Amino acid sequence: MIEETYAALQAWNFERTLEENIASIKETNAVGAASANWLRDVCFVLRRRFDPGGRDRCLALLAKAQTPLDLWKPALLYHMTRDEFLVRDFLANWLFDEHQQGTYRVRVEAPHEYLGRLHERRKVEKPWTDRTTREVAGSLLRMAVDFGLMTGKTVKEFASYHLPEESFLYLLHALFDTHGNGRDVVHSPDWRMFLMTPADVERELYRLHQFRKLRFEVAGSLMELTLPCKSALAYVEEQMS
Repeated sequence: MIEETYAALQAWNFERTLEENIASIKETNAVGAASANWLRDVCFVLRRRFDPGGRDRCLALLAKAQTPLDLWKPALLYHMTRDEFLVRDFLANWLFDEHQQGTYRVRVEAPHEYLGRLHERRKVEKPWTDRTTREVAGSLLRMAVDFGLMTGKTVKEFASYHLPEESFLYLLHALFDTHGNGRDVVHSPDWRMFLMTPADVERELYRLHQFRKLRFEVAGSLMELTLPCKSALAYVEEQMS
């Protein structure tokens, strides 16, 4: 629902409540849903997944500023996975590990063992049936394609993915809001969702430091990161000005 979420947040009115906005989206079909059932499903996901008037305000502002979709999608992935355990865990752990091990092609059966262990980890209430496991595996892999991490239909292949600079800078500010120091930002597991290791993050920081887009210095175990803006919200507002 990437494009539908983008359209919904573009139409968001911060002076209205969540329910008022959802009602308006249903009334006007702001997301361009092809059927009443699909519109209902989109609104259900919006209500459950996002808080545009609160912690997801930056995501909504970026959509309202008509940020290009390819630059907006990484921010969407970050925001939506804070409460989506399965998507976050699948990308940051299973898919990232497969990528690190040099896997190139991934069939839908590949994540089945990982999904089967979710019950053992007490992440789901009861073991899934084989049918549910297949459906969930297929959905997770399709999501990886939707976010540009993979390509393909029946058999998925890892794409040559590079997090856009604008998206990387936004995520830096968002993670700094959460962690408050450079070392924890660099080593945040959130980067794994974008197939990035701490070394990858450091390389990008050094590059941006070289172009004076931020300040990044390392001395032994000390790591200092100074960003252009004091918060993610300030960064978004500056981009919109």
